[in-house]
Amino acid sequence: MGSASIIASLPFALAVVMLGLGLGLTVDDFRRVGRHPKAAVVALLCQLVLLPLICFGLVLAFRLPPELAVGMLLIAASPGGPTANLFSHLFGGDVALNVSLTAINSGLVVVTLPIVVNLSAGYFLPGSTGIGLQFGKVVQVFVIVVVPVVAGMLLRARAPRMAQWLNRPVRALSVVVLVAVISAVLYGERANLAGYFVSVGLAVVVFNIVSLLVGYAVPRLAGVDHRAAVAAGFEIGIHNTAFTITVALSPALMNNAEMAIPGAVYGIVMFFTAVAFGWLVARRRAEEPVPGEPTPVGLG
Repeated sequence: MGSASIIASLPFALAVVMLGLGLGLTVDDFRRVGRHPKAAVVALLCQLVLLPLICFGLVLAFRLPPELAVGMLLIAASPGGPTANLFSHLFGGDVALNVSLTAINSGLVVVTLPIVVNLSAGYFLPGSTGIGLQFGKVVQVFVIVVVPVVAGMLLRARAPRMAQWLNRPVRALSVVVLVAVISAVLYGERANLAGYFVSVGLAVVVFNIVSLLVGYAVPRLAGVDHRAAVAAGFEIGIHNTAFTITVALSPALMNNAEMAIPGAVYGIVMFFTAVAFGWLVARRRAEEPVPGEPTPVGLG
């Protein structure tokens, strides 16, 4: 399949990814936030408010070209996904919180994404026409994102055996979609890749590392326990880059290959930084004294 064919099928492919996300969600995942609201509220404030502001500051500091700047803010506005849940599980995070945050963000993105995209496009590309997400495009985002998630949840509730049978192949397909869209972007822009990586590579790495650290540190400062903070760190630092690239590339949405470059680079970088972050927080946890135990001699 050529890159043009991949781009044309992106909305359908992303709908499959979001269906897979829905297969892992239940109504109780939303109710859980009401039972443990503090960690969720702090994480959501970081995700929805703090992260776009940090990204905007970095974009200005690195003086990125306008399309790459908007592409960076697309990442900031994108929700987490199954990959964040996986890393949280591997490094001792509260996976239930990850699932709840992913569920909420997947619904809120229909509102938050157009706000961030339109504000950033208006700032960085003030003279461009057709840039941004108008009402019709917001409806398309809703259809691509929320409808498949709800369909997956209904399938899990009404036909749990079928949902369980579909879960593994759909998750595998999600990985294939991510690899395919990144490959399509990199191949389509191969003539400009060196310049793009010079322009945006360092900004992406810095933003990814800052996102992970903010996602962990802010909840901890707010009194959230270690496991929930680890979950928040991964949820805020690991984005659904397939979603980001789809919004940038889709002819029905942004239709801009250059805006997809930051998402493609982020989709590669985040796996390495996530492992390093997971190792650091796991090590930090191991070094923390257990409550009730005496402090070892020489360390008090």
